[in-house]
Amino acid sequence: MAENFKKRKEENELIRRFEDHVKNKATYFFELEAFEEIIAHYSERGQYKHALKAIQLASEQYPFSTELILQHAQVMSQTERFDEALDLLERAENLQPADSEIYFMKGSIHSLLGQYEEAIEDYHNALLYTEDQDEAYYSMGLAFQSMEKYTEAIEAYKEAIELNIYHEGALYELAYCLDLTGELEKSISYYLKFIDADPFSQAAWYNLGIVYNKLERFDEAIEAYEYAIAIEQHFSSAFFNMGNTYAQMKQYPKALDAYRKTIDIEGASPEVYYQMGVVYQQLEQFDLGLKYYQKATKLDTMYDEAWFGAGKCLESQDKWYQALHFYNKALKLDHENPEYWKAVADCEYRVGNTISSLDAYEEASMLDPEDRDIWLNWSFIYFEQGEYDKAIDLLLTGMEERPDEAIFFYRLTAYLISAGKYKEAFNYLENALILDFEGHTALYEFFPKLETQKALFRIIEQFRKDNLE
Repeated sequence: MAENFKKRKEENELIRRFEDHVKNKATYFFELEAFEEIIAHYSERGQYKHALKAIQLASEQYPFSTELILQHAQVMSQTERFDEALDLLERAENLQPADSEIYFMKGSIHSLLGQYEEAIEDYHNALLYTEDQDEAYYSMGLAFQSMEKYTEAIEAYKEAIELNIYHEGALYELAYCLDLTGELEKSISYYLKFIDADPFSQAAWYNLGIVYNKLERFDEAIEAYEYAIAIEQHFSSAFFNMGNTYAQMKQYPKALDAYRKTIDIEGASPEVYYQMGVVYQQLEQFDLGLKYYQKATKLDTMYDEAWFGAGKCLESQDKWYQALHFYNKALKLDHENPEYWKAVADCEYRVGNTISSLDAYEEASMLDPEDRDIWLNWSFIYFEQGEYDKAIDLLLTGMEERPDEAIFFYRLTAYLISAGKYKEAFNYLENALILDFEGHTALYEFFPKLETQKALFRIIEQFRKDNLE
């Protein structure tokens, strides 16, 4: 703690001297390492104008420093001036052709530009000079994956893991690609090979657990995590993943226990708090769910899923105004999420903001037109207001996306009867009964009058008899 404070104090003093040098023309001498620290300080905070000023002054004093050129290229990349960044990296390569960082950076920029073949060549060049060969193979794998060359990506990730079995990124992406290519089951023997070579490799057991979990072989996943923890008692990631597996098995008390052990080992984290919120929500302990979702958002204000989870807990308690506040927080962070728009739409409707609700459903429908609930709920608002034609038109639009959804036919039947369009209504009713006869009970909710229900019952019974005979 004291050491960190001292370091921050020294950094603040360095920045103060540099800014005094720029503003007041004060005479200070800065060593190359000091300039690098100043540039990094501004870059990390997104203060690129200040970073470029520092680079300009540093370059005047150290014109042949590849470190400065690389920092300059990094700033150009961060500001999406990729061509200038690549020109700088070419210059750095001419000065220092054996610097692997140059090739890693070139590969990253080429990947951002979608130039994956060039990126792979850059990572091959990095392999010649870097000690972090696992990172080069991992980066290659990502480039192959972006090209949908999953076989090549799998081989690259395996190379990374052969060099570093603890490479979490390579292990995760390998499992994803194997899952995508239908080879996940076969990969078990791959992980068992590591275990045969070293039965006390906690990383091998841990990753075998991840594969079993993806295959929904939950008991075997738990057993693998337990082996990993027996070897390394403070293996927080194994406890965390064990918690996730227990949660999938609906063994919620065991999941919570695993999450608490994760926190005991590594301290609080938004991910663990979020998962605890999910578990409490599943247990219908909504106050505790809300508490842990909020703990997650305090540690990470950008955690949109946690804001959304908090809204769900409040919605479950009919606290619509409060839920809407949290849903809007989530929506602000992820404006393209149809689930967030749906939740906002429902809450706006519940608190009486009909126009806002209709607008939100429209946004949701554009993002996920195949979600039947969007069309059902959206059209119901118009139905409730007596605007039957609008409700019918909306539902017909939704049916273009889901033409075989029986509930759409039943709902249209209800809307058309309410609009007095009986002939059309019975055509849709017949189709609904063919698709899902048992679903007809949903109709009665729309017609509380007993005489109407009896009339519908007679029609439905006649259909049943005609189709059984």
